[in-house]
Amino acid sequence: IAINIYVFHGPIFKMTGKWLPNYQFTGQLILKNPLFNFIITCQLKFNIRQILQLIIKISKKNHAQQGLSKFVVSDHVDCLRVIGKILLQRSIYGYAQSALKTRLTEIVPQKQAELKEVKQKFGNQSLGTITVDQALGGMRNMFALVWDASLLHPKDEHKSFKPLNFSGITFREYSIPDLCELLPKAPGGDEPLCEGLIWLLMTGELPNETQFKAVSEEIKARSHVPKETEDFIANLPKNMHPMTQLSMSLLHLQTQSKFAEAYRKGLHKSKYWDVIYEDCMDLIAKIPRLAALIYRHLYKVDVLNKAKVLGGQIIKADPNLDWAGNYAHMLGYQQHEMKECIRGYLTIHSDHEGGNVSAHTTHLVGSALADPYLSYSAGLNGLAGPLHGLANQEVLRWLLDLKEELGNDISEAKVREFTHRTLAEGKVIPGYGHAVLRHTDPRYTHLRNFATRYIKNDPLVDLCKTVYHVVPPILMELGKVKNPWPNVDAHSGVLLYHYGMKEFDYYTVVFAVSRAIGCMTNLFWSRAFGNLT
Repeated sequence: IAINIYVFHGPIFKMTGKWLPNYQFTGQLILKNPLFNFIITCQLKFNIRQILQLIIKISKKNHAQQGLSKFVVSDHVDCLRVIGKILLQRSIYGYAQSALKTRLTEIVPQKQAELKEVKQKFGNQSLGTITVDQALGGMRNMFALVWDASLLHPKDEHKSFKPLNFSGITFREYSIPDLCELLPKAPGGDEPLCEGLIWLLMTGELPNETQFKAVSEEIKARSHVPKETEDFIANLPKNMHPMTQLSMSLLHLQTQSKFAEAYRKGLHKSKYWDVIYEDCMDLIAKIPRLAALIYRHLYKVDVLNKAKVLGGQIIKADPNLDWAGNYAHMLGYQQHEMKECIRGYLTIHSDHEGGNVSAHTTHLVGSALADPYLSYSAGLNGLAGPLHGLANQEVLRWLLDLKEELGNDISEAKVREFTHRTLAEGKVIPGYGHAVLRHTDPRYTHLRNFATRYIKNDPLVDLCKTVYHVVPPILMELGKVKNPWPNVDAHSGVLLYHYGMKEFDYYTVVFAVSRAIGCMTNLFWSRAFGNLT
């Protein structure tokens, strides 16, 4: 194990080795130039108070005791006590004060003041009329939720809003091309890294290099999944859908909820956001590991018979990789292109306003002050529905059926004939149309550009491009659809299939890992605003 305390210019304290019974430590301990502004990262199930007390306890021991190879703390015991006191005061519940949380501590009062002003000035203003059709049609086009992390921009924009260059969707007012240009990237990569997106969605600000590195370290420090949860996943039935497994795995982790514990002990509502931040960031950090374990156990390893399937094994996390790249690594995909594909996939699926089933469900359950584990587990059950997260599987099956029938002849004429037959049978063309957008989904465009950049001579990818030219004109001729253009599902499954992920049922789990970012952002801000609404 390793414990590191960082300042902006590097580590000031490092302890590596292993723990013995009764909190005894054997290994190496180094401390120099203590400063007050730091964050702590660790892989241990100790809170900051316990760790600092342990450091002070060790510092009083003899150099030779427990085999310490280096011991440079005896002159800094008093300083450590001061550091511990200051840190514990900064977060009254004893949690680490990371760079992101420190920034949010500054932003939250400002945003609360803005919301209070909006209520005072516009609290009685009407947002518009509600028709019977809207009520019967699932509340479409009804402005009834506060959700500012992302915004959809249909081409026929509501008159009270102005489209941002018809970008389709923006994340804190940045389009997908903006994210690709402005957010940090992996070495040799073109796709934005999700750590930068997390900072952006949480704060509304693009991170600088120091902030990006800080949130990356924070996520790595929070990513450990307890062995009992890993064992729980390993023993789930093989015939259980992976989305069911992920929902249950989050419920298994719920015993670690800091918000639930603090609420039981008594927590003023003005401090909800301080504690729920811990759960939100823990969930974001841990969900790739949960999802990867489910994939490996379900498709690659036969645990009960202790036999490896397809060379399968449980893959450890790589601390040198980013959040999304490490997820691809733990799944078993080591090629650079697949890591880039997953980075882009997790970015563009991260948030999609609050009216969709998974986001709305998470928000609704969270409004009862259910902790993030309970709330997002419920949201995942909605995401697993065929009309929500399973759509890309339906697209892929339709394309594979089309490919099987056409063989090598994927001409537009043959595709047009197959499309007309599908519609004549009373079926829909999966992947085309959107509840809000009225032009091509920019997430589809992003994935299509990725395929053009990286993939050559793949018949299924080529077929996907051909369908794009054929289907919209046919749907427009029918005149029964408001949007004949493709959505993100029209291309996402094809890319995963190309890079070797042939397990269709798992595709929604990848979606779920991504959507955790947006849903946790909303839960955090809902609790920050909750005492004002």
